[in-house]
Formats: sequence, structure tokens, C-alpha cells
Amino acid sequence: MVSITHHGAVQGVTGSCHQMTLASGEALLVDCGMFQGAESVGRELGERQIDFPLDDIKALVVTHCHIDHVGRIPFLLAAGFDGPIYATEATARLLPLVIEDAIKVGVSRDKNLITKVLQRLQQLLRPIPYDAWFSVEGLPQTRGRFRVAGHIMGSAYVEFDAQGERVLFSGDLGAPYAPLLPAPKPPYKADVVVIESTYGDKLHEGRRTRRKLLKSIIERCLKDRGTVLIPAFSIGRTQELLYEIEEIIHRAARKNQKNDLSRKGSPWETIDVIVDSPLAAKFTQHYRDLRHLWDAEARKKLASGRHPLSFEQLITIESHGDHLKLVQHLKSSGRPSIVIAASGMCAGGRIMNYLKALLPDSRTEVLFVGYQAQGTPGRDIQTYGPRGGYVFLDNERIDIRAGVFTISGYSAHADQANLVNFIKRIYRKPKEIRVVHGDDEAKEALVKKLQSVVPDAHVWIPNG
Repeated sequence: MVSITHHGAVQGVTGSCHQMTLASGEALLVDCGMFQGAESVGRELGERQIDFPLDDIKALVVTHCHIDHVGRIPFLLAAGFDGPIYATEATARLLPLVIEDAIKVGVSRDKNLITKVLQRLQQLLRPIPYDAWFSVEGLPQTRGRFRVAGHIMGSAYVEFDAQGERVLFSGDLGAPYAPLLPAPKPPYKADVVVIESTYGDKLHEGRRTRRKLLKSIIERCLKDRGTVLIPAFSIGRTQELLYEIEEIIHRAARKNQKNDLSRKGSPWETIDVIVDSPLAAKFTQHYRDLRHLWDAEARKKLASGRHPLSFEQLITIESHGDHLKLVQHLKSSGRPSIVIAASGMCAGGRIMNYLKALLPDSRTEVLFVGYQAQGTPGRDIQTYGPRGGYVFLDNERIDIRAGVFTISGYSAHADQANLVNFIKRIYRKPKEIRVVHGDDEAKEALVKKLQSVVPDAHVWIPNG
């Protein structure tokens, strides 16, 4: 039998890294993610990032390229790992961009160092198509397969056949009916499942409800002549938001035409939609290039001549100088705008300058569309903003007079019902389910639900 140990995402929701070891001792890793927020305390130094032996680890399998699943890869390489890195074809294309940005933000801006890491990464990468079994180098009689996870472009859950067992690692599962990407389909069978639980205790709003909520929040800001700030991860969330905003604009235009109103009369058709993140802009281009992976609805829009990720009102800010000018312009002018900027948890990046400038302005609305980890500024704004509180950003106290809203349905994560249904629809049910990648309350709630769905399985929460 195989054994599984966890090197992250068991005390919280970040740092995903799981080790599957054969009886003979050879092992592989599934993901090698960065710890974030409160979970990163004490791990700032490079040597603390990889605190487990690598001697028997022959390969790394990557489920998707969010930083909490891949951010420790540079440290893994620095520690001597030289095995193959398996990823879907789309993830293999996006991963170098994520790693380059992670090094620049958290390690060094030394171009020679970055180039060496990226060259080594490219040498080790093994792009694999969805649904194709591949042999894992260094692990005898072990094969893997990537299946669509619907979380972000290229995301996958991964199945392994090893020593007579089918072992499944969920990575991060996406929600059905999310924009752009097809929903995950459960496998026929699994013996052991390691499943995420980010929203294991929550239910998302339906897509129609969340789109109406998104529209109403933005219209409120238009009325107040303020700015809607949306902290969003550069990959996945940004592209889904653009897709939904284009849909709202399209419907507003169609309604005006039907009522024979002047196109200039619609605030939706004049509002600026600003993506202030060079990395997000690069990912958005890759999303467009990878449109063969879009779902049927999105491809239908393309066929009709619409451009969900490249529409007339979309503005991309590239240079840091233009970014600073825009922050000051919005602060002084109050021009109604939608600004999407990283980081998604307000723990760095260009969103910080917007928050410092605009949080004290009551015309501003801050809209959270993704999970905010404990110990991050995003969680503090989400918690204390509605009470008229304050937040510390770069050691500076910022009073919060802006409106603060959360739409959980735009999270790229499956909710409790989606996670339970994923397990429920596995025809040959697992005998063991390990619940990871969630706060304690989320994990405990999901365990309770899963125990009722698969009463014969051992459903539990590992701690290492």
C-alpha cells in the first residue's frame, strides 16, 4: 500500500504539498505551494521552506499554478530536487510566469538568478494532455492522469494507479457553472481521496444571484461617483470577472437598443474597467490563446463576434509610473471606475496603493471575490471594514470608510455542496478520504457531511 504525508495545507489553506510514498520507499510530491498570511510566520528564510528530506522524492506533480500550490518550487530546486515536474499543457505554459513573479516578489530581483531558475524549470517540465495516462519516472509501476478541475486555466485533479490502489488528489476543484471553464467531472473510482475544503462549510450564491449582486454593487459606486476596487489573483479570478463584466455591459447595451436609448446614456457603456497588473494582463492573453479549453458558453460568445476578455472599455495599466498616476487621478477626481488588481488577499502588489489612497473615501467600494486567509490584510478589511474600523497596510494605519462587500460565488473554489457531490458521484466509493486545505471549521463541517455520504469510508483530518 502507498502512504501519504503532508508538508502543508493541513494547518490552514495554503502551502499545499503532499507526498505519496510507495512501499519500496520511492515517493512523489503533489504540489509545492507557498505558505501565506499567518501560516507563513517563521518560514521567511529559504531553508525553512523545504523542511522535509528529498532523497526518495523522484517527481513533482503540479495540479495548477496558483502560488499556494507552486510557490515553493524555487526552494525545492535550490534544495537539490532534479526530478521531472509533471503538469497539464496549459499549466506548463503558465507556470514559468508565476514562478518568475514569485521570485521577484519574495526572493530576489536578480535577473541572472531568475533566468537560471526558469531555465532549470523548463528542463524539468513535462507537459501532459488531459485524460492521458503517463508513467511516473522513478516510481515503478506507477502512472498518473490529469482530469479537468475547473478551477483556473490548466487546473486538474490527479489520479494515480500505484500498487493496486487508485489514489486521487483534488488540487483545488472549481464550482460548476463558473464562467469560462468546464466543470469537473468525478472519476469512476477511487480508493483514497485527498480533498480540499476551502469552502467546506459554505454555500456560494448561484451565478445569476452573484451577477446581480456584482451589478448592483458597481451601480451603487457609479451613483456615488466612486471606484470599485476588486483585489483579485492575476490568474483565474481576474479573467472570470472580466468575462462577467463584459456580459453585464453587453446586456445593458442590448437593453438600451431595445428601448431606443442613446448609447451615451448608459453608465455601463462608459465606465472604465481597469486591470492594473502586468502579470494579470499576460495571463489574460494566455487565456485568450487557450480558448480551446473554454466551456461551450464562452466559445459560443466568441463565435457570435463578442470578445469576453478583450472589450472596448477594458484598460490595462503596464508601467509602475502609470499605476501611480492612476491612483492619484482616482483619488482626486472620483471618476467612476472598476479596478482589478493583485494581490487577491491584499498582501502586496499594486492593490495596496489603491487601498491606502481610497479606503478612507466613502465613495469607494471594496469587493472581495475570493478567500481571504487568516492574518492577511484582506481578512482584516473584510472583518473590520463593515464596522467602520481600520487596517494596517505597510505599518500604516488606514481608516476604512469605504463600503466592503464579499461575493463568495466568484471564488474559483467549489463550495460544500460541490465538494460533497464530487465524492457522491464517484461510482466506486473511496475507503479513505483525507480532508485538507481549509480552516478548522471548514474541514470539520466537510468531514461531517462526507461521513453521511460515504458511511463506510474513513473520513478524517490529517495533521502532518
